[in-house]
Parts: sequence; structure tokens; C-alpha cells
Amino acid sequence: MTRRGRGVLWLERLVFIVYLGLTLDFTSAQLRYSVPEELAVGAVVGNVAKDLGLDLSALIARGFRIVSGSGAPLFQLSHNGILLLNQKIDREEVCERITACIINIKTVLENPLEVHYVGVEVLDVNDHAPTFSANETHLEISESTLPGARFQLQGARDPDSDMFSIQHYKLSQNDHFRLEVKDRGEDGKIPVLYLHKPLDKEAARSHRLLLTAVDGGKPARTGTMAIIVTVLDVNDNMPVFSKESYTAVINENSPIGTTVIQVNATDLDDGLNGEVVYSFGYNVNNNLRKLFEVNANTGEIIVKGLIDFEAKDRYEIDIRASDKGQVPFATEKSVKISIVDLNDNAPEIEVTSFSSAVPEDSKPGRTVALISVHDKDSGVNGKVICSISEDVPFTITPSSQENMYSIVTKSMLDREHKSKYVVKILAKDASEQSLSSEKTITVTVSDVNDNAPEFSTNPYTFYVTENNVAGAPLFSVSAHDCDEGSNALISYNIVRNAIEHKKLTSFLNINSESGEVIVLKSFDFDTLKTFQFQVQATDSGVPPLSSNVTVNVFILDENDNSPSILAPYSEHGSVNSENIPYSAEAGYFVAKIRAVDADSGYNALLSYHLSEPKGNNLFRIGTSTGEIRTKRRMSDNDLKTHPLVVLISDNGEPSLTATVSIDVVVVENTADIQTQFRHVPIKEDNFSDLNLYLLIAIVSVSVIFLLSLISLIAVRCHRTDGSFSRYSAPMITTHPDGSWSYSKSTQQYDVCFSSDTLKSDMVVFPAPFPPVDGELISINGTDTFTRTQTLPNKDKV
Repeated sequence: MTRRGRGVLWLERLVFIVYLGLTLDFTSAQLRYSVPEELAVGAVVGNVAKDLGLDLSALIARGFRIVSGSGAPLFQLSHNGILLLNQKIDREEVCERITACIINIKTVLENPLEVHYVGVEVLDVNDHAPTFSANETHLEISESTLPGARFQLQGARDPDSDMFSIQHYKLSQNDHFRLEVKDRGEDGKIPVLYLHKPLDKEAARSHRLLLTAVDGGKPARTGTMAIIVTVLDVNDNMPVFSKESYTAVINENSPIGTTVIQVNATDLDDGLNGEVVYSFGYNVNNNLRKLFEVNANTGEIIVKGLIDFEAKDRYEIDIRASDKGQVPFATEKSVKISIVDLNDNAPEIEVTSFSSAVPEDSKPGRTVALISVHDKDSGVNGKVICSISEDVPFTITPSSQENMYSIVTKSMLDREHKSKYVVKILAKDASEQSLSSEKTITVTVSDVNDNAPEFSTNPYTFYVTENNVAGAPLFSVSAHDCDEGSNALISYNIVRNAIEHKKLTSFLNINSESGEVIVLKSFDFDTLKTFQFQVQATDSGVPPLSSNVTVNVFILDENDNSPSILAPYSEHGSVNSENIPYSAEAGYFVAKIRAVDADSGYNALLSYHLSEPKGNNLFRIGTSTGEIRTKRRMSDNDLKTHPLVVLISDNGEPSLTATVSIDVVVVENTADIQTQFRHVPIKEDNFSDLNLYLLIAIVSVSVIFLLSLISLIAVRCHRTDGSFSRYSAPMITTHPDGSWSYSKSTQQYDVCFSSDTLKSDMVVFPAPFPPVDGELISINGTDTFTRTQTLPNKDKV
């Protein structure tokens, strides 16, 4: 490369750097870059994150991305915020016939929401050569044409812009023609053939010229077209238009067939040389030919396609008027057509950024979505007003950017009240006959741990039968949390704060997930009748919320104790016998069996049954009293000794029993009957001194017992009313279930009386619960009882 070439290259680079600096407009939150077209995919456009001063470590977390419309995006952002080419850009395809090709990119950062605009200017590269629509064109020029006549030629087309578009035309060397160039602005430069010297048909019947179009590249690119000029005989008048200029105004969307304007041209020649026909000029492109057509005979310009103001608001069309002479003359005139905008486009709504889930504890003013609206119409037809549905806790506010709006919360949210909202966005233009469009977004309210668990019942009351299986779940508690997810995931635990609670609940465990309470020991109603503890339900939110519930447990009695026989028939291994006289009448009292049951309620309600040898119907027993009496008088056929077996059964399920054996001996003389409680079999040995001593001791004890019993009965009969001393009568408390409690100073029993016996007695069994409000029944020595009303018991069970 020569020194001059290197200097020119350096100067071009300097001009490019200055141009790049002028195109970068670092305004508030906006960048502009410049790249040449036809760069390879993946080429670096610019470091957006660095130029905006963004934190690289937060780009991924905040979702730094490009908001693009439909179709494949031209650019992409790398993970470190560098803008890269995603497609190879052809400037002529993206920005056809536009001087400054700028592609606007919208970038978004989430949490908090930020929108930045980046403009990328695509710089033109001289990648296209000028081309003509035809390789050659034909002109017919009469030899009478005077010098100075001009013939407009069809210009070449170069998709490149500015300096790389067509700069000038060259005409091959000849004697008769020169070249002029007409600048038509955005339509480019149009070559005009200028007749410099009159034509002579006899000297040359035709002329062949070469027209070259040159663009502004370095090196320049060219395109050529051959011009064949045929010299004709005289037709010396050209058509002349009636006006110097033509202008027309039509509405967009005008129906096909609508007449836009009619042009008129006249020719002073006669015959065919004076008849004028109309057509499009050579430079009318195909797009215009699709929208308009010209009536060749009348000169009317007629609508042929869809006229859209948003596509283009004005057109300039060349109309050619030609005569029908053998050597036709033609004249071209430009017709300017202006398009009137109509409100034919509804506003377009684009959701730029959208937070589909909003926490329920969001304060008013939180941004939910960012939307942009656009109307392709102009003026009031393109002015848009946005609103949203009123039955939602959101409002819409305009943003600092034009046609940008923010949807924000206007009141507090409650997911438990409503978890999802459908927000309808309405965009309406300001025209009298306005058009509108709608877009719907769904906003979900995400859960926050603002509800503590709630128990279905408070307090809980459970009844557990004694002798339960240790380690098995007996009952369960359940709580519900109105929140969702982990905020509604509940765990259970037993409250063991105080020392008393720890001792009381040491034998309890709870399943933290299901709320099942597991008892680690077997209950015994005789030692524990009721207890109370608390269960706490805690959710898994942050911070967690909890609530407590009180659990009352009552132990129910089970029939696990057999009846116990009381003295004098309770001594183990003893032989019980009773004597009756032979003269005993029916109903004679033989003996009375007494038994108690350690259970309570109906489990302690005893019944007595007599088992006699077959065919012996001499005795009967009171089912509830246990009294054995004769059913009839004795006969000579009856045995002298009657072995009886008494069966005592409780009322439980299943029933438990006990038995006692008694030998009833019939004696002839009543003097032989002695008060005995038991007879111990003795050997038939000689009566010794030891036996005598034993007999005396037994008789003495019996006499002392009888005297004590008589004294006690006498004292009870003479006691004062209402006095309850240490030696007072036993106290019987009635319970709501119908059972009675028999109590002395330190012991309490449940008793049941029978009203159908001749001699009243009682059945004793322990009470299941502490006495409640009821009556006190006092048993007198004469087997009668009186009732005394007790005061209400206010103690809590």
C-alpha cells in the first residue's frame, strides 16, 4: 500500500470514530451503539452492563433480559451483560430507504423493576452494486427534435444508503447526447438524456449508448444499461399537461376503484400524432403500481390496493403522456398524493414486565406489572388512555416514559380472602369514534405466614378405659392452618413447662405429624381417674406461629376385679356351716353372704345365686341381698346336712364370679343351735385340753364381738340428728348415674340397696369419681336409712 493509500485509510478511520462518538447518546438510562451490517452472529455490540453501571453479580438474580416482540430477536444478552448479535443484519432489509437505521432495544431488570433503552445504529456497508431494471432500453427520437430536448431514463437502483448509494451516472462518449442527473430526494438520482446535437437519420439510423451508474463506495461499484436510440421521422409537438403541478388528497382505506385525480395533457399535432395516452413514468416502482393504476384514455389515477396511512402518508407518482405518432412524443408530470389518517387501528397493549405472584403482605404502591401501549394512528386517533377493572385491589399509573404505565397495588391483600385476581387492562384512543383493546393478566397472591394453627375443639375431652395397651395411640388432636405450603405444615408437641406438667405428662408422647397421643403406660382406674395436659400446634412458617389446646382425659373403669367375699365366710380354706332347727318355718333366715367388688358402677353391682343338689328345693337366696332362707318346712325325707354353693356375679362384661360353700345342718332341738360362723373339721380323737382352750377362746371372741355389735347399734340408735362424729353411721353418696357411695372416715364404697327384701342390706363397691352434688344416706343400726341433702360441690373434677 502506498503512503497516500495509508493516509486515506487513516482519515476514513478517524471519520468513523468521530461518527461513532456522535451517534452514542448516553442520556438518562439509555445507550446507543453503532455496528456495521453483515457482521457475523455472536459479534459484540457493546457492554450494556458496564455502560449502565450495573452490578454484574446481580444480573442473573434480577433476570437481566431483552424484551422482544414476535419473531427471532436480532440481539441477545450474555450472562455478563454484553450485547451480542443473534442474527446477521442486512441493513437494506431492516431499514429500507431510511437514512439513519436505528434499532431500539428494551432491556428489563426485575426486583426492583428497571427498564433501559438501548439504540443500535446499523451502519451501511457497500455490499450492493447499482442495477438497472433492464439490460437495455430503447428510445425513438425524431430527427426533427431540436437540440436541448431531454429524455428521462429509468434510473438504477442501489439498496445501500447515503454515501454508498448511487452518486452519479456516466454516459459513453458520443457526438449527439450528453447526460444530466436529476436529484429526486429519497427516490434517488434520475438520469436524463440531453440532445446536444440534432440527429440525422440519413447519417445514422440508430445510436447505441452505454449508461453507467456509480455508487460512492471505495472502491466504487457500478452498473450499466445499454441505450438504443432509434431516429424517427418528424413528429414535432409533444403533449403538454394542463397544470404545472398536480396534488390530491384521499382518505386511507379508500375503496378500490376510487378516483384519486384526473390529469389532462394535449398535443397540437393532428391525427395519431395528436392523440394522447397516459401511463406511469419509468421511475414508478412496483409498490406504487400495486396501489394505483392509470386509465390510459382518461388520465384518471384510480385506487388499486389498500391505502394505509401508517405505511406511508404521501406518494409522488410520475404520469407519462404520450402521443400516438409514428415517432411518439412523451411528457411526464409528477402527481403528489397526500393520505388522510383515519382511526382504523386499535391500541396495542404489550406487557413489558409482569410479577405473576405478589406476597399478601405487600404494601400499597407495589409494582405488579409494567405495560406499554401504542396506536399506529396519528393525532388524537393515536392518543391512548389506559384503565383497569375496578373490582380489583390494583390501580394503573402513568410512567415517566411515554406510553408506559405501571399497575400497582392500591390496598392490602389477603390470600385467605382471595388468592387470585384477573386484571383486565383496557386501552382506548381519544377519537370521537374511539377504538379500544383489552388484555387480561392473572395475578396470584402468594402466602405469608399470618395465621396461627386453630384446633377444631378447645378443650378436648377424651374417655379412656383402664388397662389400655401401653405404647399404643389412644386419641388424637387436630389443628388447621388457613395458610398454605410450609406455612400450613403443622407439628404437634406436648407442653411440659412446669415441673408438675413434666411429671404428669412424662408417660405421654405425641406424633408430631399426625397429632396422635401415645400413652406409654397402662392406666389403673383405682390410682388415676383423670388428668389434664396441653398440646401446642406450631406451623413451619418463618417466624413460626403456634396455639395451645387443653386436653382433659377421664379414665373409665373396666371390669377387672372379681367379687371379694366378706367375713365371716372369707377365710381361705375354712369350712362354713350353719345350723337350722328341724321345726324351721318357710322363710327362716339361714345365713347372709356379703361380698364387695373393687370396680365401680355396674361393674361392681353384684348378684347372688344358689347352687343346690338336684331335687333339693329347700332353700332360696336373695339375688341382691345374699340372704339364704328356707323355702318350706322340713320333712322327714329331707337330708340332715345340705351342702350349698353360693355363686356371686358382678354386672360387668364379661361377668366375673366368686363362690362360697356352706353346709346347712338340720338339728332336732333349738338348744343345740349355737352362734357359729364356721366349723372347722376336727379329728375324732379324744377331747384334749388344747381343744378345750381353743373352744373357750372361740366362744369368748364370739361373745365379745356380739357385745361390741350390740353396743355400736345402741349408740347409733341414740345419736343426735345431724351430728357426724368419728363414730357416726356410714355415709352413702348418690351419683348422677344412679350408684351410691358407702364411706367411712378414710374409705369410700359404692352400694346398692334392694327394696324387696325382708331384711335390708347393701352391696358395697368403690366409687369411680369424687362425690358430686347429691344426697347423703345414713344407715342406722336397725337397717333403716335416712337422707340428708348435701351442699353443691364447686370443686372442678
